[in-house]
Amino acid sequence: MKTNRLRKSCARYTAPQEAQAKGIYPYYKPIESEQSTVVRIKGKDVLMFGSNSYLGLANDPRLKEAAIEAIKKYGTSCSGSRFLNGTLDIHVALEEKLAALVSKEAAVCFSTGFQVNLGVVSALCGRNDYLLLDSLDHASIIEGSRLSFGKVWKYNHNDMESLEAKLKLCNPDSVKLIVADGIFSMEGDIVPLPEMVALAEQYDADIMIDDAHALGVLGRQGRGTADHFGLTDKVDLIMGTFSKSFGSLGGFIASDFDTINYLKHNARSLIFSASMPPANVASVSKAIDIMLEEPERIQHLWDVSNYARKQFKERGFDTGKSETPIIPLFVRSSEKAFWLCNRLLDDGVFVTPVIAPAVPENDTLIRFALMATHTFEQVDEALDKITKAFKEAQIID
Repeated sequence: MKTNRLRKSCARYTAPQEAQAKGIYPYYKPIESEQSTVVRIKGKDVLMFGSNSYLGLANDPRLKEAAIEAIKKYGTSCSGSRFLNGTLDIHVALEEKLAALVSKEAAVCFSTGFQVNLGVVSALCGRNDYLLLDSLDHASIIEGSRLSFGKVWKYNHNDMESLEAKLKLCNPDSVKLIVADGIFSMEGDIVPLPEMVALAEQYDADIMIDDAHALGVLGRQGRGTADHFGLTDKVDLIMGTFSKSFGSLGGFIASDFDTINYLKHNARSLIFSASMPPANVASVSKAIDIMLEEPERIQHLWDVSNYARKQFKERGFDTGKSETPIIPLFVRSSEKAFWLCNRLLDDGVFVTPVIAPAVPENDTLIRFALMATHTFEQVDEALDKITKAFKEAQIID
């Protein structure tokens, strides 16, 4: 007789139901409008400060038109993987544009950013090789490392002494791949790339930078972390996503010809997944054009971000080591974070809670993220409402 063991095992997970019973469950809120600085939830206008659309392009009419024209020509799906029938001429053109953008020889696109890290990190290291990961690397990097045959070692977040200690333990004749975010997605701080490059050269290691949150934000015209530090030629692989600054969906990895050729034939999340739909490819290409042609977008993004960060600090918020448009507001209590997000949503501000395992257990935070399309007036309104809520929760005086 069937005992439904699987169902019973799943039923023991009750954390969401417990939060729902308390009226503080903060996830899966249906949005009834396009992704902009103001969205509609339950028929009400809400200021959006929980989006990754750093350049504010997700609802840009030029991206919409590019997507529509691509659908008219190519349809809605490629109905297969890039490896077989799913490569279009616009995929190839986008990859050439991306390689040029980050000054690498070649690039290849995946269907999501998660799949990039899953496929690339898992494919590059063999049994006698090493993966060295920042302790706060994105979950997709962690999952890729779990599929790798290489030895996986974590070093303390942005701690180059900790990284060097791990490098000293590696076999000098093995591949040693250091993988780190460019901008860390929850903390908003930047990888110390110059120091990392120095260690990589000293210990004969390679570097892969995840620029999911840095493209469109750092570097000349938004070209990313390596460009920001003037170290593009010292970074071996540059990864990026399209669901953030580029207002679409998908991701890519850029490197030298040999490495990209290897990945095109060995990264399983590429070979065994359907390719990016035509609409996504076309909208990403248009977003890159806009980013390069309108540098004032990035400048305004930094202006509102620096203003907001300064205001939060002056009001007594703990914003950690953030130096980017991602501003963590540390709460250090999951229940309070949930309550705050619901309280603020009722007051017309959308922000997101970040709890373990996305951050360490004692680093629960509210993630406040800026877009290039936010106005100073919108920031001020959010600042006042967030300050009021944090005082109610007795987190700040």
